[in-house]
Amino acid sequence: MASAPTCIALVSGGIDSPVAVARMVRAGWQIVPVHCSQEPITGTEAEDKTAASLSHLIESLDEDGLIDSNLRVVTVGETLAKFTDPAAHRDYFVHMKRLFNSIGSSIAEEVGATAILTGENLGQVSSQTLGNLGAVEEASKYRILRPLLGLDKQEIIDEARVLGTYEISSGPELCDALGPDRPTTVADLARLRQNEEVQGGLGNLAKECLESLRMRSLDGK
Repeated sequence: MASAPTCIALVSGGIDSPVAVARMVRAGWQIVPVHCSQEPITGTEAEDKTAASLSHLIESLDEDGLIDSNLRVVTVGETLAKFTDPAAHRDYFVHMKRLFNSIGSSIAEEVGATAILTGENLGQVSSQTLGNLGAVEEASKYRILRPLLGLDKQEIIDEARVLGTYEISSGPELCDALGPDRPTTVADLARLRQNEEVQGGLGNLAKECLESLRMRSLDGK
């Protein structure tokens, strides 16, 4: 029997991404979870919720051991702070997602994954408009899996409740700690690349973040 395909799952402390993981586990995918921690801008709350949600899914859903028992944590807070200058701040959330995809692509190459999984949902937040999703995806070397793309928020919440991850994931979202009041909804790819080049280039920024990579065990949590 052929081995299951593998994807990098970009998992936040929010409601959506654990639901996306559960859907892909049911579809027979191996999951390598990655959390981009915004420390020291924020605390460890998002990481803790991510680990708790994944541990719950391992115990309650993952009979075949498809979810990796280690959460890869990469610290990105100081790098994201570089995109709060006036020239780049309106594009902050797009830069954030592009950085996550670049980090995910590097890890995918190391572990032999063929795709990157996200909990993105069309139009739910500014970085997930049609005008921004393409620019976000352009930063990935691998295809993006978005199993929640066409769902509305209530459908995702209902599914999270059934899975048992809703209460774990509930609480304030911390990803907008440095975000602008009026984020762009239609990305200018040339401007994004220029902003990133000023900071040394997206690939180099991801490489610097990856120096912080650590493993957090999901066993017994």
